[in-house]
Amino acid sequence: MKFIILASLAAVALAAPQYGYDAPRGGSFRGGDSSEEIPILRDDRDRDDNGRYSVNVETANGIRLVDSGAPGAKGAIAASGSFSYTAPDGTPVSLQYVADENGFQPQSDLLPVAPAFPHPIPQFVLDQIAFAAEQDRRGSSSRSSSGSYGPPPPRYN
Repeated sequence: MKFIILASLAAVALAAPQYGYDAPRGGSFRGGDSSEEIPILRDDRDRDDNGRYSVNVETANGIRLVDSGAPGAKGAIAASGSFSYTAPDGTPVSLQYVADENGFQPQSDLLPVAPAFPHPIPQFVLDQIAFAAEQDRRGSSSRSSSGSYGPPPPRYN
């Protein structure tokens, strides 16, 4: 019994986190793998008792967040805003959004765009559809007697 208790305590000690991290300090955060502190230039937040709010945050390295919201349809908060920053490869990233009873609706030149609909159907797909239709046409009379697409027909003695 003592061995089980000792083994349990050892397992708990070994399962404890082995690595710590530096928590961000107020008024700045650490960006990426750098130990450089990035100051927050603006952090304006406002809210009222009716559920309206606004947030405007900007950091010295170019990150910017603007967000505002108010109660919308069916008691949900309807929000809109934008954020922008520079990606590690130097690409400027900017996204505007609306979030309301219709869901989250982002807009950005960097978001992937689905192909136009209706999509062009590749020829091999059209060939397969034609092949299946021909098989259906040929097999329609034999299916009814063989029961290949359903239970076998009843037998009467």
